[in-house]
Amino acid sequence: MVGEARDGFTVEEREAIKERARELEGARRGARASKPDGEADVQAKIVAMPEPDRSMAARLHAVIMAAAPDLSPRTWYGMPAYAKNGGVVCFFQGAHKFKTRYATLGFTDSANLDEGALWPTAYALKELTTAEEETIVALAKRAVRPKGAAQ
Repeated sequence: MVGEARDGFTVEEREAIKERARELEGARRGARASKPDGEADVQAKIVAMPEPDRSMAARLHAVIMAAAPDLSPRTWYGMPAYAKNGGVVCFFQGAHKFKTRYATLGFTDSANLDEGALWPTAYALKELTTAEEETIVALAKRAVRPKGAAQ
């Protein structure tokens, strides 16, 4: 089993929890000091990723920031994430993060993707082609539109 679970969490899950605790502590210090630089944090996480996650995360970052410039880059559980009004809207989880066979583009409940009674909140990514980028642009734009706005 990947990371062998002890006490209910794998090694990778425990590390993600520790990263989230560091992010929260940094945010508390940031409120007292200068505002943390989310762009620099996200870029550092991307650079630290192994390939092919690194290339995919870098391209995804550019696509999301171009499609939804109102989003602010930051890290979330040690992953590149994009927030609006302080709340994470979407995030990238590289396949290496939890040793899975695909990367994930996920959306939180802050994303305005509600459509009917059932909709996806995470997408598996094996590669980013033009078709996937077009889908991601549409999702990012939809995720940040005001509630009740026309699609």
